[in-house]
Amino acid sequence: MRKRDLILLIAALCAAVALAVRVMAGGVQETGNWGLSFRGEGTPPIGPASAEQLKKYNAAYLGDSREKVIYLTFDAGYENGCTEKILDALKKHNAPAAFFLVGNYIEKNADLVRRMAAEGHTVGNHTMHHYDMSKISDKAAFARELTELEALYRQVTGQELPKYYRPPQGIYSESNLKMAQELGYRTVFWSLAYVDWNNDAQPTQEQAYAKLLPRIHSGAVVLLHSTSKTNAEILDNLLTRWEEMGYRFAPIGELFDDGENPSS
Repeated sequence: MRKRDLILLIAALCAAVALAVRVMAGGVQETGNWGLSFRGEGTPPIGPASAEQLKKYNAAYLGDSREKVIYLTFDAGYENGCTEKILDALKKHNAPAAFFLVGNYIEKNADLVRRMAAEGHTVGNHTMHHYDMSKISDKAAFARELTELEALYRQVTGQELPKYYRPPQGIYSESNLKMAQELGYRTVFWSLAYVDWNNDAQPTQEQAYAKLLPRIHSGAVVLLHSTSKTNAEILDNLLTRWEEMGYRFAPIGELFDDGENPSS
């Protein structure tokens, strides 16, 4: 092994040990990327913070691992013609979902946003501009990213935006979790995702199934991107196969025990 590779390996091991120590001590790392470690098929993964640690900040990444329930979530920064087919599949299966949208999406796709709301889906806050929110330490600046999106959603739908927040790119900090909580938000991470966001290198349907079927688990919060052509093509069949495995689909409010959509 080359000296440079050995140094990189040691650095990675040290970072992993530091994270493990922090998690064992009961803390959430101050800044990090949401990542997952899968232990086996049908088993919930381990995240950078435990469900109990996140709960202190009204945050979650996993539901009840004793119940065969799935929480469907979609992230969208723009529209490329896939969302209508996704909404059609959700409607066919009577499957509620949460769509985390940015300002640009709501501004340019008002009819789709209104359809999401009319068909019983939750529209969540993915921030106005999709910044790395962990770099925003000022609470007023952080709040503007969320409240400007709230105002835009109200303008488009005439409704209050349900207060669910997903950090852009999964980059978060402990202080961000606190600020979101103080603004009345619940932060939603995920326990299952795959590389579906790159439109220049979309996975094949077989590759998608190979990730999404064996890794599904009880209480799963599934992150998909509604910009993915593959997702639009497979969603109807994917939901059918999950149903055949005994899973049901639940609204994101159920993830936080009360089944309600908090609003302003």
